[in-house]
Amino acid sequence: MVGRNPVREALQRGEGDLQKVFLQRGAKGHHIREILTLATSAGVPVQYVPPQKLKWMAGAARHQGVIAIAAPIAYMEVEEMLNEIASNIDVVRAREPIVLVLDGIEDPHNFGAILRSAVAAGVEGVIVPKHNMAPLNAAALKASAGMGLRLPIARVGNMTETVIQLKERGYWVAGGVGEGAISIWEMDWDRPLALVIGNEQRGIRPLVAKACDYLVAIPMRGPAESLNASVATGVFLFVASRNRPPLN
Repeated sequence: MVGRNPVREALQRGEGDLQKVFLQRGAKGHHIREILTLATSAGVPVQYVPPQKLKWMAGAARHQGVIAIAAPIAYMEVEEMLNEIASNIDVVRAREPIVLVLDGIEDPHNFGAILRSAVAAGVEGVIVPKHNMAPLNAAALKASAGMGLRLPIARVGNMTETVIQLKERGYWVAGGVGEGAISIWEMDWDRPLALVIGNEQRGIRPLVAKACDYLVAIPMRGPAESLNASVATGVFLFVASRNRPPLN
């Protein structure tokens, strides 16, 4: 998306799934300030770059000192995604699907690796927050080995409310934490499951953790204190899916 007005209008409408805004170094004016304010409010990263880079990115288009990069996929509404996975609570209980909830993964490489594990483990949908979440950009898609485009992904504004919604739909919600109330070996995974994975450094936010049914940890036999977020997610998912049949 190229130009001040298109980028500003997309930010105002909250449409376009913008992943990043590039502003020309030294660019000034009311529209530039407004774009910066709107992007900051929406949690869209902003990067200042030299004019040569914007010219290269825009090609023949007139960029006016502003370019925005949109997501390579169309994110779904969470209600639409959950209805496609299982239309009602009886179907949820019969099918026992796995849904993955990412509460603020910031590294695109981790995001991509997590999506690759999710596809392999038979996850049927992924839920991410609208803000403070890594973009599904080229780095993430490369890390996912192309698997990032195979999963429906929904973005939500309030993760705590979404966890409560999942519980109302018949899912049991397990939060993956460093020190949990139970270990992965004690957890009953054979049920409709929503697995919540938190930020690489801060973990699951307190209100989201409080809304979970269980907090589950991976016991460490060796001296390591924790695992990389993508590695931990893979462990949780494959333990959870071990008794489930392959997806059709």
